[in-house]
Amino acid sequence: MILLGLDPGLGTTGWGLIRAEGNCLSHLANGRLKTDSAAPLARRLAHLDAMLTALVADHAPAAAAVEEVFVNANPQSTLKLGQARGVVICAVARAGLEVGEYAARLVKKSVVGVGSADKAQVHAMVARLLPGVVIDGADAADALAVAICHAHHLASLRVMLAR
Repeated sequence: MILLGLDPGLGTTGWGLIRAEGNCLSHLANGRLKTDSAAPLARRLAHLDAMLTALVADHAPAAAAVEEVFVNANPQSTLKLGQARGVVICAVARAGLEVGEYAARLVKKSVVGVGSADKAQVHAMVARLLPGVVIDGADAADALAVAICHAHHLASLRVMLAR
């Protein structure tokens, strides 16, 4: 099963694709989708939607997972992040994908073992869990972590349903 992990952002949205076969995870691809900070908000959101639509069409994942919004000290930044997250969820849902949503602490706990892990620890564990991966920046590492978290939760769900 191919899983798409997404770390939404208005300026940069990280993405990561993994293959989950039973308990085995392997890296397929990762990267960053960037919007022009000088462009109007509506144009940036439309561009993010178009890039995600193309990404999903190119890689045909079976499911997607998105990191939940955290609240910044700056309400305007939180609002823009929420708008980008809405576009991300809409783009993958429009493609017919089920979308898992995970809090950042849960993603960190799933990948590192502790919810208060820093970005360097997450990056290191992603590299360990996906041997040979070359990660395209912190946003892509976070997106791969979201995909890994989703794979773990899907596996747990399958075990529970099999009982």
